Parts: sequence; structure tokens; C-alpha cells
Amino acid sequence: MLVRNEDLYAAQSIVQQIEDRFNRNYQYPYVFLNDKSFSSSFMDGMRIMSRANMTFSMVPKDHWSYPEWISLKKAAETRKKMKNIIYGASESYRHMCRYQSGFLVQHEAMSEYDYYWRIEPDVQYSCDIDFDPFLYMQDNNKKYAFTISLYEYPETIRGLWNSIKEFMATYPHFLAKKNALGLISDNGGQTYNNCHFWSNFEIVDARWMRGAAFQQLFNHLDRPGGFFYERWGDAPAHSIAAALLLSIDELHFFREIGYYHQPFYNCLAEPGFQEKCHCDPALNANRERFSCTAKFLEMAGGKRMVYPEELDGYY
Repeated sequence: MLVRNEDLYAAQSIVQQIEDRFNRNYQYPYVFLNDKSFSSSFMDGMRIMSRANMTFSMVPKDHWSYPEWISLKKAAETRKKMKNIIYGASESYRHMCRYQSGFLVQHEAMSEYDYYWRIEPDVQYSCDIDFDPFLYMQDNNKKYAFTISLYEYPETIRGLWNSIKEFMATYPHFLAKKNALGLISDNGGQTYNNCHFWSNFEIVDARWMRGAAFQQLFNHLDRPGGFFYERWGDAPAHSIAAALLLSIDELHFFREIGYYHQPFYNCLAEPGFQEKCHCDPALNANRERFSCTAKFLEMAGGKRMVYPEELDGYY
């Protein structure tokens, strides 16, 4: 969890949910990261929430600051121009997106782990998780998993796809043979359709992200400055990387994990799920036109989405 001291109560809430819904049976460790030093009250407040091991670490300064090739003046002008776009005026949001995009798995506190499950304050887990997602990923050779997919605000990533096309042309050997380019582009890679996995929840093979292909792609995106000169998010960065560098059968949709991050839900309609959930499947974002999860399932050959209106007599 990337979190700040002032988010203690929200962080306690999500850890309590993770414990109640899943981790009380497994005691997987938690890693908390902050761009400032953690206060003793934050650390004490979190340690009472779980018997699992907890690590509290600072983000390296050079991972949360402007690289030497960035013009501070141009970055400030961009924030001013984008003040009417969500997070468009935020400086800290841009540092966060850049950090999550590529530096997270490089942190020494993450170095011993093969997988990570990203959690955030102010989210909700609405279903009991009665299996081990990490073992599922390992046993089924999955390297990137999500619960919600959406379409990005195009005004925040105007130059992103040009950088991606440059990467594909320069490093074609990094592209997976059975990649999911068709998920993120409707015309064979000429343009980006803005589809991305919502990365506030993701379970990822960290070894893949530490590998040469992913790190080369991140470095290629970092150099033109789009994280600061536009408002590139870690969600499209991770999603495009997963779609291009992994085979589609290495991607996974965790339909069983009921999840809410304002304002969107993943809440499955099948009765078997509803028996262990407390969410309304009519609010499931993945069944809406602004989601590309149905397209992913069709491409991946998995079970299609089941909608509430199809379950006559159950509700």
C-alpha cells in the first residue's frame, strides 16, 4: 500500500477488510510505502490490525522527484492548463503515477516477493475470498490480474500511444507472440482505444515487472516526460505493458473478488457468488459500455459476463 500518515483510519479500514475477507487464514505480509517518514502513531495503528508481518519504508527520493530532463516550468504550465481535468492540477498525483508505473517493484522492501497485491485506502472488498489468489496466479501461470476495466480519459494521455508505437518499432522482440494488442487497439495498433485495467486493484508477478521487457518499456515512457507534461496514469502504463508483453492467457480477470473503488464496483451476479457477498450486481461496472472486460473475456476464451436480468426468479 502506498499511503500517507494522515490516511491511518482509511488504511486501517482496508486492512481490516483484507483480514476479515481473506488474510486471517494466510497471514501474508504487508508492505507500506510513503514518500515521507511514517509516524510512530501510524505504524502502531496499523500493527494492531493484523498478526501478519508489516514493513514500513520510504520511497527513495529520486523515485519521487523530477528527473533532470524535465522542465519544471513546462510541468507547471501543464498542471495549470489541465486544472479542469480530474487530478489534472495535482503535482503529487503525477509523482504517484510515475512511481507506481515502474519504480514500485524496484523498492528494496519489495525485492523478496514474487507477487504483489496492490491495496489502497478507501476501497471495499465485498466478498469472502475463500481461495488463495497468489497460488492461483502461480499454478496457472498468470502474471497480471484485475477486477475492473475502463476507458481512460483521452485528454490525459494524448501522446502516450506515439511513445508506445516507437517502443513496438524499436523493440519488437519484447512483444509476446499471443499478445492482447486487439484489446487495447481496434485498428491493429495504429491508435489506442483507451482500454485499461483499473490498477488500484491488481495482483502482479513482480518478477515480470522487474524483467528487461517491462523495465525497458517503463524507461521508454519515462523519458519523454508524459507523466509530468500530460497526466499519464499507472493504469494505462501497466495495462498496455501487460497487453503487449504478455500472452493473453497470462492475464486474468478475478470475477470472484468483489471490489469497490469509488465510483465503480466489481460484483458478480451468479448466485454462488452472491451467497458470500454483500454487493449489488446491478452496479457492476464490468457490465457497462464503459468497461472492456467483456471484450477481454471474449478474447481470452473465458466465461462471459452474467448480468442480473438473466437470472430470472433469483432476485
